[in-house]
Amino acid sequence: MIHPTALIDARAQIHPSVSIGAYAVIEGPVQLAANVIIGAHAHVLGDTIIGQGTKIGRAAIIGEDPQDLSFDPATPSLTIIGENNVIREQVTIHRGSKPGSATRLGDNNFLMANSHLGHDVQIGNRNVAANGVLLAGHVHIGNNSFLGGGSAFHQFIHIGDFCIIQGNAVMTKDVPHYCATNSLNRITGLNVIGMRRQGFSTADRAQIKELFNLVFRSGRNRLQAIAAARKREWPAKCEHFLQFIEAPSKRGICSMRVEVKKLDDEE
Repeated sequence: MIHPTALIDARAQIHPSVSIGAYAVIEGPVQLAANVIIGAHAHVLGDTIIGQGTKIGRAAIIGEDPQDLSFDPATPSLTIIGENNVIREQVTIHRGSKPGSATRLGDNNFLMANSHLGHDVQIGNRNVAANGVLLAGHVHIGNNSFLGGGSAFHQFIHIGDFCIIQGNAVMTKDVPHYCATNSLNRITGLNVIGMRRQGFSTADRAQIKELFNLVFRSGRNRLQAIAAARKREWPAKCEHFLQFIEAPSKRGICSMRVEVKKLDDEE
């Protein structure tokens, strides 16, 4: 299962079922669990842990040093990849930037070709990052979100669950759960199709829409909207959204551009 041209460090811990392709390099105390597949010319290095069933594409680089001018290569940090991920060709994932820190990817994610995860990125489960997605350091992604091709994400921002980001969008602020965005930090509405596909009930979708409208379409600022929302009880999925709004990152939350129709004098 290991090609004779692959270079394997003696410190690596490799399950007997692992497959390693031609000219791949396993460098350092890498841990590869059962049924991991490492493609040809891939390079996995450092204190990197890869969970069972994950596939690493051709020429991907996993566990490289952060792209940080102040980073000391002697810093002990990790890259932790969960189970059953598909990481396609030429994806790059960098390790944590502080002693004991880790860049983490959960389970069942799909990272398409040439996407990049910077140092200390934290990603949950069942997300899709299309070709060329760029995540800067310390970005947090929830679960079940779709990041369109070529989209870019500023360091330290948070993207919630069940979000959809249009291709080539640029996000420098947080995107709350269930939201759809495009352009620069622009929320366009709710990810209605995504929620429907994920089994959200009609009642849940209706109440999420009501809360979304209160927050983004009522003319209130964030604190006013939170105060108004807290005057009543919400179901669990709405509470999930509201808690995100209450505790954004330091970057703040994307806004929604509300179109206001101007009436003619005759009207």
